[in-house]
Amino acid sequence: MNLKGKSHLGAESTPTVHNLPFRAADFATLAEALDYAAQGDTGANFYTGRGALYASLSYAELRKQARVLARKLLGMGLEKGNRVALVAETNPDFLRFFFACQYAGLVPVSLPASVNLGGHSVYVTQLRGLLESSRASVAMAPDGYASFLAEAGQGLGLKLIGDPSVFDALAEAEVSFEPVTPEDIAYIQYTSGSTKFPRGVVIEQRAVMSNLAGIIRHGVKIGPGDRCFSWLPFYHDMGLVGLVLVPVAAQISVDYLDTREFAMRPRQWLNLMTETKATISFSPPFGYELCTRRLRPGEASKYDLSHWRVAGVGAEMIRSETLTRFAKALKASGFNEKAFLACYGMAECSLAISFSPLFEGHSTDCVDGDHHSDHQEALPIHLSENPGRARCFVECGKPLPEYEVEIRDDDGDVLSDRRSGGIYVRGDSVMSGYFNAPEETAATLSDDGWLNTGDIGYRVDGSLIITGRKKDLIIINGRNIWPQDLEYLAEHQPEVRIGDALAFSIPGADDNEVCVLVVQCRESDANKRASLIDRLNRLVHLELGIDVFVELVPLHTLPRTSSGKLSRSKARQNFIESHDLERLFDEREDELELKQG
Repeated sequence: MNLKGKSHLGAESTPTVHNLPFRAADFATLAEALDYAAQGDTGANFYTGRGALYASLSYAELRKQARVLARKLLGMGLEKGNRVALVAETNPDFLRFFFACQYAGLVPVSLPASVNLGGHSVYVTQLRGLLESSRASVAMAPDGYASFLAEAGQGLGLKLIGDPSVFDALAEAEVSFEPVTPEDIAYIQYTSGSTKFPRGVVIEQRAVMSNLAGIIRHGVKIGPGDRCFSWLPFYHDMGLVGLVLVPVAAQISVDYLDTREFAMRPRQWLNLMTETKATISFSPPFGYELCTRRLRPGEASKYDLSHWRVAGVGAEMIRSETLTRFAKALKASGFNEKAFLACYGMAECSLAISFSPLFEGHSTDCVDGDHHSDHQEALPIHLSENPGRARCFVECGKPLPEYEVEIRDDDGDVLSDRRSGGIYVRGDSVMSGYFNAPEETAATLSDDGWLNTGDIGYRVDGSLIITGRKKDLIIINGRNIWPQDLEYLAEHQPEVRIGDALAFSIPGADDNEVCVLVVQCRESDANKRASLIDRLNRLVHLELGIDVFVELVPLHTLPRTSSGKLSRSKARQNFIESHDLERLFDEREDELELKQG
């Protein structure tokens, strides 16, 4: 069924759900949500990197196919609660298998489709670890990934590993589906970017349905005239929950572009937003930055982004200038900068925790950076007073109604407004724990339901402001240094672009930490490279009062997580493993002595 409809041809406005009253995710389970959406005429479209529609799947057809596949899975002897590992490439098969698990009472586990991030052996090792961790009973991968999955699953005793055709060839058992309850597990979502092995977040039906309702009713305020567009990976919480499950729970259509295709042709996002007249699309900041970079002069006018009412941004630290540049570059397309919707969330909370106010664009809170680092207090400062000391954060809005949020110090005491500390949340959408990891669960989730997010931030009049990850904090001589501050200085040099720098600390001599700044540099001239290093050293010392070791590396060197975010922890690990630290520090001391002498 072609879901493009006349609206995609520009003849009419975005289609709505005909003869089906809109319901804002007031369902007990994901299967119940699809049962209802299947009564309408909406669904999912899938596009190639060239912008051609190659598959359409109505929710009615998705329900039909998922139930058939569910009976085939149960015919293998799988039991309620067994895990089904799915390499989550952006295609209709993933939706079919995911919802087959919902009807069969099985637990889908999304695996990354990111072989290019680390090469063959690294990817196979990653898949094997996830299969072992999740204790999967069966595993599916699309054609392009099936050989990797088969290699990863060797000797693990899975009942079946194969591509979709292998599962489709199974006999359909004559079974009745066991009732799925709100307390049953809906899926397991593996986190990315951890210094340890990624952890499997266990999300129950009640948790994800609560979060979907909050997103639809309060965060984005979705209605029957809306339409979503996404290039986000299905194995990431924003891609899965926000752009796969939200459209089903809201009975609206969604259009997909594969993540790898977006990375190669980011302007295709804008082309397809123009064609589909989608009203809602989300991205981490780097997606907006990539589009801005690739946009040619005068090209914006060929797009029509006037329908884009919610341009969500989250999943990593948000910089105001990234959004401002995108809005300025796309102004001729009709893009409204007030469409920006900053949000904060994490897989451990299903997805969303807070949203900034709709249709107000993004707002920033500028504070005295020195005072904030030294005293963990966010004192307001005007940029005109002392721009060198100001540090500005994008506000992520008030938490959804279901949440309690507290900012706590290291002793666990609750802090008042503008005092910076650890962010703790409690609510119906919070995970039940990490799969098969009781110690990590106990360290993160208290007996009374409070989740330690691992993030640092503060509140202003109820609005959350995120300042960074606690594990990324650099402490030099007892002073808190945020890696984003060093990265900001590097990225504002003419030789460096946003996303080309990562800062972290490593163990130095005498148990002191040493700050490191790794910068991707396009400059090949040795004198110019030396000038950049010297300039960064001086700027960091001037602005932050610390010494820093600057290393210039080739393009595409900085590591990313499976969801595409830059990974400081991995960069730190790579740096330590690739350097003789003792020799490095001796050479650095010699250089400093020469400069001082």
